[in-house]
Amino acid sequence: MSVQERKERERAGRERLILATARELAEQQGWDAVTTRRLAERIEYSQPVLYSHFRGKREIIGAVALEGAAEMAAELRAAASAADGPRARAAAVARAYVGFAERNPAVYDAMFQLDGGLAFAREDTPEPLKDAFAALLENLGDVAGDGVAPELFTEVFWAALHGLATLTRAGRLPPPEADRRLQLLVHRLTLS
Repeated sequence: MSVQERKERERAGRERLILATARELAEQQGWDAVTTRRLAERIEYSQPVLYSHFRGKREIIGAVALEGAAEMAAELRAAASAADGPRARAAAVARAYVGFAERNPAVYDAMFQLDGGLAFAREDTPEPLKDAFAALLENLGDVAGDGVAPELFTEVFWAALHGLATLTRAGRLPPPEADRRLQLLVHRLTLS
């Protein structure tokens, strides 16, 4: 292994450590607790080392959002692959989406609530974000209905899932009815 390869591997390892620590801290104490000073203390590197990887908290949030999008896409596809038929895939994707948001609240916030400096729904949207939407689209397009553009249907379905996840997490919707809400959403939106 060359010196350059070793340095690149070490740099990638430090970056993974920074992101894992930021995620852990955010999940435990919220994003307000994630500061470059606290991260530097936790990972035992200086703040300048952190700044050599990320220009600040906004970039860290963006990187966590991209990791989260890749993880969510994988979970959505895995859930859909275990289901039989278009409606069953839509239901599995809905459960997987809401489950991901529930299990990873800080990551979900990084993806959809906080400013990570990422572009959505544009040509310059990063690939992990495009792929997360593609994971929804490829499993919802078949239930869009006649005359409805699959992309538009997927956007509406996604918006509904995001609303359910966000409102439930904020305590605005009673948790005992969460499964029934998802069933109703899938049933009503997939009547084709």
